[in-house]
Amino acid sequence: MGKFRKGDIVGRISYNKDVLFEIKKIIKTSNGKEMMILKGITERIEADSPSEDLEIMDKRIVEERMKRLEDKMSNRIQQCLENPKYCFSKAKKMFYWKEEDRGFKSTYTGKILHLDGDRRYAEKSVKYYKSLGLNAIVKNIPENKQALMIKSLLDRYEPDVLVLTGHDGMIKKGTGFNDIYNYRNSRHFINTVNEARNWNTKGKELAIFAGACQSYYEAIMAAGANFASSPRKNYD
Repeated sequence: MGKFRKGDIVGRISYNKDVLFEIKKIIKTSNGKEMMILKGITERIEADSPSEDLEIMDKRIVEERMKRLEDKMSNRIQQCLENPKYCFSKAKKMFYWKEEDRGFKSTYTGKILHLDGDRRYAEKSVKYYKSLGLNAIVKNIPENKQALMIKSLLDRYEPDVLVLTGHDGMIKKGTGFNDIYNYRNSRHFINTVNEARNWNTKGKELAIFAGACQSYYEAIMAAGANFASSPRKNYD
C-alpha cells in the first residue's frame, strides 16, 4: 500500500505547500507510479500531482489555516451585518427589497439556489447564508451532474439567484487558455448555465453566478449572454 490515501490533507512541495488539498482520487500510471487528483480545501482549485511532490500536512497546520479562513469569513459576515453596503453595494438590489410603502420595516430576501460540487463547502455555505439571514437552498451536486439536475431544481424552487460552484483548474498550466477541454470543470459550469438560461426564457428573471478558482470565465459568461438569440453548444 502506498504512502498516501484518499482523504489525506496534503501540500505540493514545488508550490511551497501554499494551498491545502484533499486527495480526491489516486491513479496508477502506466509506469507504475501514482498520480494524485487533488481538490483544494482552502481554495476552489482541482489539480493533479505526482506522489513524490506531495507531503502530508501536520494536523496543527491544517487546523491553524482552517481557523484563519473561518475567522476571515466570520469578520466579513460581521461587516455585512453591520454595514450591508460593504458586501452588496449595487448587487444588494438583486437580493433585497423593502415594503416600506406598505408600512413594513422588514427586509425580504430573494431566493437563492446554490449547487456546490463539494460537500464540505456546501455545508459551510448553509452556515454562512443563515448567518446573513439569506433565503438559500444549497445542494451538494458534483460539477458533472449539475447540468442534468438543474432544470428540475429550478422548476421546484423557482429561485431569483442561481449560484454554481465547485472545483476547477487548468490541466496544462500556462497554455491552452482558450481550450475548454484544458479546464477540469468549466465545461460543466457552461452546460449548467446553458440549461438555466433556457429555463430563464420562460419569463423568470434569474441572476447567475458560476465558476471556481481558475475557471474559464470568459466562456462561462458567453454561455450566459443573449441565450435566446443564439443557441449554445453543450460540451460532453
